[in-house]
Amino acid sequence: MSSSLKPLVLHAHSTGPNPYKVAIALELLSLPYTVKLWDFGDAPNGVKGATFTKINPNGRVPALEDPNTSITSWESGACLNYLLRTYDAAPKGNNVMGPKDDEKSRVEHDQWVFFLVSTLGPMMGQVNWFRHYHPEKIEGALQRYEEQAYRCFGVLEQQLERSGGKYIVGGDKPSVVDVHFYPWVYQYNFAGLSLEEYPGVKAWLDGIAGLNEVKKAYEKIPNGEKA
Repeated sequence: MSSSLKPLVLHAHSTGPNPYKVAIALELLSLPYTVKLWDFGDAPNGVKGATFTKINPNGRVPALEDPNTSITSWESGACLNYLLRTYDAAPKGNNVMGPKDDEKSRVEHDQWVFFLVSTLGPMMGQVNWFRHYHPEKIEGALQRYEEQAYRCFGVLEQQLERSGGKYIVGGDKPSVVDVHFYPWVYQYNFAGLSLEEYPGVKAWLDGIAGLNEVKKAYEKIPNGEKA
């Protein structure tokens, strides 16, 4: 099917984790796509500029345009859910990334995805902000978000022990849960955090990093076309 599809357009920048989620999903689903890179700010080529805010009124990447359906999605979770519904609708039990066709599997996927988007991701984002970007050093704020990030690593460590360690919700292939988590946990070193006390998380991270689809996503985004 993918050979007859027009390439989807992934709007991204190369520094944040969320566009990489969508690129990894596109690679896992073997979908053709191009990458368009936007700058920060309100210049004509910026995410806050008039051109891009017509695509996403919130002025954030990623956004995903699909010329095959004329549908545009934005927010990484919405983009991934769109891809699951539109292109991962395989026979029962044979989905590439999505849950099995039963409520227990759907709930398991949902709860870990929501944990990432509501807790682990924002905590990592705040660590990065207060370590690298806040105009003044506020040690109390940095310490709080570091502690919360490590707490989340601990939750993930325990889940990997339960699931067998290779993939977050188990199974014999990566799921959309791994796709959501990887780009955020991947930033641990930049955030000044350590995985020394979380060997399961480190082993999982290294395993996902070794997937060809992940390698391709991390090569393709930085080499995208400038907006």
